[in-house]
Amino acid sequence: MAQEALSGERAGAPRLGKPLGAGGSGTAEDAVHAAALLLPAGRAAGARRPSPLALAAQRPLARRLARAIGPDGLVTHVVRYRRAGWNGGAADPVRDVQWAAEEVVRRYGDVPVCLIGTGMGARAALRAAGHPAVTAVLALATWLPEPEAVLDPDPVRQLSGRRVLLVHGTNDTRTDPDLSFRLAERAKKVNRDVCRFEVHSDGHALTEHRPEVLALAADFVRGSLFGHPYARPVADALAAPPPLGLRMPLASGFGESLRY
Repeated sequence: MAQEALSGERAGAPRLGKPLGAGGSGTAEDAVHAAALLLPAGRAAGARRPSPLALAAQRPLARRLARAIGPDGLVTHVVRYRRAGWNGGAADPVRDVQWAAEEVVRRYGDVPVCLIGTGMGARAALRAAGHPAVTAVLALATWLPEPEAVLDPDPVRQLSGRRVLLVHGTNDTRTDPDLSFRLAERAKKVNRDVCRFEVHSDGHALTEHRPEVLALAADFVRGSLFGHPYARPVADALAAPPPLGLRMPLASGFGESLRY
């Protein structure tokens, strides 16, 4: 019991990072029309706060979204979990994401929310998608531990009615890209608005094609939250039947012609 109390003390409470885009830098909160919650990567187990490096890794995407979609009324927050670990059945980050969605509603009112997770954060995004404010989910290099992901797969019904995009590097050696394909395949059966992009030759961190990944993320969020037309590859992936729409290659140079 003493150890549990110590862990709880150390974990503290979840928080939202500084807003970027609409609502930031003194902008009136009534300018916020939608929110993106960025969910950092983590570990299988851990009671301490996430590493500052995990939070810092979200900044390039946060800045890209603020620059590209902030003028439309998008506010972006990085979620600071209570604990760095998933921690088995506790699924700690899922509870933190649900709290964060509630906090968005408290701050900005009834605005649509996109959950954007990386690694462990991607799994949390997919699991927390049932929150009423969530209308879209972007999962990057989703962490799904073997053999649990095969023998006892994560639920997908909470994804119904949401726009869902999964992105995975084909050379990811930390989390098997085939597991995210299997999850997307199951999700597609309950929700037609699911697609998945494969980043060929890229690893877990998706650094080899970072500009394309950032452009894909911005296009998906812009289309899903504000109703703008998706870029042709995203529209095609959403419309294509499996497995085509779940193994869509992210082309080199994607986003170069986009004006945002």
